[in-house]
Parts: sequence; structure tokens; C-alpha cells
Amino acid sequence: MMQIRIGKTEKYIYEKLEEKGALLFSVIDPVDYDTPEHGIKTAIGAAEGGADAILIGGSTGAQGELLEIVSKGIKDTVNVPVILFPGNIATVTKNADAFYFLSMLNARNPYWITQVQTVGAPLIKQLGIEPLPVGYIVVAPGGTVGWIGDANLVPREKPKIASALALAGQYLGNRFIITDVGSNPQSFGEGPVPLEMIREVKKTIDATYIVAGGIQNGDDLRNTIKAGADIVQIGTAIERSDQARSKTEFFAKTIREEARKRKKA
Repeated sequence: MMQIRIGKTEKYIYEKLEEKGALLFSVIDPVDYDTPEHGIKTAIGAAEGGADAILIGGSTGAQGELLEIVSKGIKDTVNVPVILFPGNIATVTKNADAFYFLSMLNARNPYWITQVQTVGAPLIKQLGIEPLPVGYIVVAPGGTVGWIGDANLVPREKPKIASALALAGQYLGNRFIITDVGSNPQSFGEGPVPLEMIREVKKTIDATYIVAGGIQNGDDLRNTIKAGADIVQIGTAIERSDQARSKTEFFAKTIREEARKRKKA
């Protein structure tokens, strides 16, 4: 029988989850910064502030020379794993420890479910980047990722649809499940992933559960951890802060406090 091989970054994630109870991943989209140096500086501040991993990627434009410059600048400096968060096949560089090998579980277009993965898999192996098997679910409003990925957006008031998708993703072999509302959902009059949806997904799956999108402050973060997230991804709230390190320190401290409370409950 074939044994599942767990790579260095995945082991690190599980060990840190065992130690801390919940983790913070900081997302750097190179396109969102005035200069590559600004993105690199923000990532360094986030790592120094307590982010457990740095994710690099975005829905559009995070590729080519820009990706190479930013990823190398971050990888050469930080002491936490650097993970690629791809928007397409072009979001690949050897300047990373691992790669979200994503399947968008609620995409209408099969390209985002299996085809782009088929095209990308040989390159990931050739470059020696550790693939992390991730089932990706886009929740309304979805933002740019929902539009690019042609997602059949999960309605915010339908948590059982999200939990069924998550369970299907787990049964298909994904060891990580993400629910994501897209970047800046406040501009659509919405907020982060609804708490009832997080609770429903968490009680349904055994896979490591990541919640992303729209988390702006301590209350959002506390409620997300309380509802059951294992890992929280934050991008815009740190990107918009002139003090990436202090903002990340606050988020990391908040996560640790809520994770401790959850363990005691």
C-alpha cells in the first residue's frame, strides 16, 4: 500500500498547530504594493511580528519578474516557511518552500478543478517545491478570485453547502480546506466568512481548516478562531498598515489567546 509522504513544511504546520492551537499566515500579493521592496519589507515585518508562514500570490499579475524579485527577497530574509498561493500556473518560482496545490472545489470551469493542476504538476515536481494538497472553496461575495475562477459562489446563508464541499474535498484527498470570501469583501457590503459557516465546516471535516478573506480587526479574528478555524490568512489588514510588524504582533497575540481559551473549553 502506498504511504502518504508528508513534506517539511506540512510537518512544520502540524507541529506548530499542536504547539499553539491555531496559526496566522500572512498573505503578500506583490501586485498590491507600490514597489517590490515595499512588499518584501511588509513580509519581513509580518514574519518578525509572529506570522507562522508567509504566503505569496494573488488572483492576477503575481508572476514573472515581479514574483521572482519579491519571492527571493522574502525567502532570503525570513525564518518562516514561504508558501506560494497561486492565481494560475504562472504563480510558480523556485524561491519558495511549498506551494498550495489548489483545486477550486466549487468552480464551474473544470480548468480550475483538475486541468491547471495537470499542467502544473510536472513543473512543481521539477522545481522541487513541496505541494500542499488544498481544497479551495469560494464564498460570496468572492471578489477577484471568484470572478477569475468562475466560481459557483457559496451563498453566505448556506453553511451546509460549504461543509458538504469541504467534506468532498477531504474525501478527495485534500489535507487542507480553505473557505475564502475574496479580498476586501467590505466593498461589497459583506464581511469575513460567516461564523455559522465556519462552525459547520469545522464540525464536519477532519482536515486542517483555513479561513481567509475580510478579517480586519481583533474582533473578526477572535470570532473566527472561536468558531473553529485552525489557520487564519490575513493580507489586506497588514498590507494597509504602515506598521506591519506591530499589526502582526497584535493578530498573533490575539490568535494565541483565543487558541488557549479554545483548548480549555
